[in-house]
Amino acid sequence: MKLHQNLVGAVVEGLLAIFGEGRYADKVIESVLRSNPKWGSGDRGFIAETTYDMVRHWRLLWYLADAEPSLKHQALWQLFGVYWTWRGFELPDWPKFERISSAQIAARFEQAQQEPKLLYSFPDWLDTLASEELGSERWAKEAAALNTQTQVVLRTNTLKTDRDTLIRLLAEHNVEAFPVEHLPDAVVLKKRLNIFGNPLYKQGLFEIQDGSSQLVAPFAHVAPGMRVIDACAGAGGKTLHLAALMQNKGSIISMDVEGFKLDELRRRANRAGISIAETRLIENNKTIKRLRESADLVLLDAPCSGTGVIRRNPDSKWKLSEEFIERVQEIQRDILRRYSQMTKPGGTLVYATCSILPSENLRQVEWFLDEPEGKDFTLEEERAVMPSEFGFDGFYMSRLKRR
Repeated sequence: MKLHQNLVGAVVEGLLAIFGEGRYADKVIESVLRSNPKWGSGDRGFIAETTYDMVRHWRLLWYLADAEPSLKHQALWQLFGVYWTWRGFELPDWPKFERISSAQIAARFEQAQQEPKLLYSFPDWLDTLASEELGSERWAKEAAALNTQTQVVLRTNTLKTDRDTLIRLLAEHNVEAFPVEHLPDAVVLKKRLNIFGNPLYKQGLFEIQDGSSQLVAPFAHVAPGMRVIDACAGAGGKTLHLAALMQNKGSIISMDVEGFKLDELRRRANRAGISIAETRLIENNKTIKRLRESADLVLLDAPCSGTGVIRRNPDSKWKLSEEFIERVQEIQRDILRRYSQMTKPGGTLVYATCSILPSENLRQVEWFLDEPEGKDFTLEEERAVMPSEFGFDGFYMSRLKRR
């Protein structure tokens, strides 16, 4: 593959923004791609995929370069040269790539394979924490899975179409897709592409939703006619799935502390043809108290570390901290204490996270059951979805019944 300096330069600028300015990788890449409308689809794909891949292997690449991480332009150009060589491509004869040794890179890569934290590029503290919570053997498998590229997964909006029809319609728009055997509404694209501009998306025939996330709504045993509260709804991915399973019958109160997310939820619900979802901003504890013991089902898709979705957010490995995880665990406990009380007697409470750490998952549920607020609840079922086994994101869900 022939390299072009302006494209490599764009990758370098992206890395500077991600690691130097602390900006989110997806937003940085969007901004970089908007900066030059003359780039074609191949150029744009190169910039996006290369930037993500270098972020994904950030620690390994500096190890292969035998250098301390640096945000100087020349150091990042050298790092790109190391990356390109490691990936098996030939470097052009550019001055910026002087002194790059393929033999050294190969030798150091062989050494890195003995240490998962180097091979899969995780910071020491996270490697230690995950090893302690999961066991070193399990963590090595998950670290490998979390350091791979995600697939683009769609969820068929069954209020408007069925999966076979969706696959056929996508093919008519030159988008190849295939079903997932164990997920009845899921469709995976054969090639990664931006699907948001597709007319079928604008018609509300599908949503972008990872396979593991698609497990949560069915796990809740939701049914038409129920009164449901999606208490940490965000932009509404699970609200939309719940509404489809409810056949748009009943009611869903979708709540969040961020108003802009609820604005997006309303737009998505309108596109999907959903009329039963009402948004409600959580302004204070009174918002929760007004709904005490009112819902057949309360879904708590709680804030978490996001360790299960590192594949789609590889820069999060370097933005997370032990202090953040400790803070988010306190938030999870507060949500369990207060929001659970919206479940009516005989109703169901579902607690979910996109974390693979037991300290955010089953241990939190066990803690809640020992608290006064949890005394009326019993654990019916729990499931930890691991990326190495399921092939999609890491997720956790537990279903509790209130007596």
